[in-house]
Amino acid sequence: MNRLVAVNSPDDIKENYRNTPVERLINYHNFNMPFGEIPKAEMLISMCMDNRNQLRIPNNFAFILRSGGGNLRHNEFKVSYAVAVGGVKYIALIGHSNCGMVNLSKQKDSLIKGLVENAGWEREFARDHFNQFAPIFEIGNEIDFLITEARRLRNRYPAINVVPLYYRIEDHKLYFVIEDS
Repeated sequence: MNRLVAVNSPDDIKENYRNTPVERLINYHNFNMPFGEIPKAEMLISMCMDNRNQLRIPNNFAFILRSGGGNLRHNEFKVSYAVAVGGVKYIALIGHSNCGMVNLSKQKDSLIKGLVENAGWEREFARDHFNQFAPIFEIGNEIDFLITEARRLRNRYPAINVVPLYYRIEDHKLYFVIEDS
């Protein structure tokens, strides 16, 4: 089942996101909407640290947190800051295709080898590091993770609009995620 909705024109933006920072994010990124002066951040964007994901947005438009898989589980104080001090009312969770945090356990040997060869770690220390942190940061699959994380954040921040979006590396466009099963 396809759980992505393409946004091929501004008319494809869901009605409930019209006149919101979500609409502006998609218009900036997908449709090259011209940048104007942005007096303060309008939203928080959580996205993967992957270097293949680059958003086209103006300066000052959003607080941006980048972590493996866009995972906010260990960044909640930063989210709280953006909400409490920054006054944001929208969070865009952006997952992407071909994410390295998917099936992370299958990359155990190469990650350990890379830490030994590139970081100068002892093999046992690298293995223990992987075993300790991989279960925390592995996301299963991108879509399920986005939906689960959006629900978790909505429970934690009930007055905030949390919107799961998907960045296809293949075309560098943002898509809506269908949350209903």
